[in-house]
Amino acid sequence: MSRVLVRASIEDATGDRCVDLLEQGGAFGWVECRKDPEDPHGWRHLHPPRWGLESAAAARADAHTSIGWLRDNMSPAQKG
Repeated sequence: MSRVLVRASIEDATGDRCVDLLEQGGAFGWVECRKDPEDPHGWRHLHPPRWGLESAAAARADAHTSIGWLRDNMSPAQKG
């Protein structure tokens, strides 16, 4: 099995949450993560990655519609 590549990471304004846009063997997906300053582990997934999207752009769009803080911080052009 091929490695999972993080194609982009989008952080919230506080730096405590992010969305990683993923690619593995031509498959695309995303996962929301969080980090706690007191936890030396770093970023932790909030849920399993969501796979099955046809492109990196589709993964980004799906994340934007699925994650409240990401959707709320979209520019007017991104909202359509």
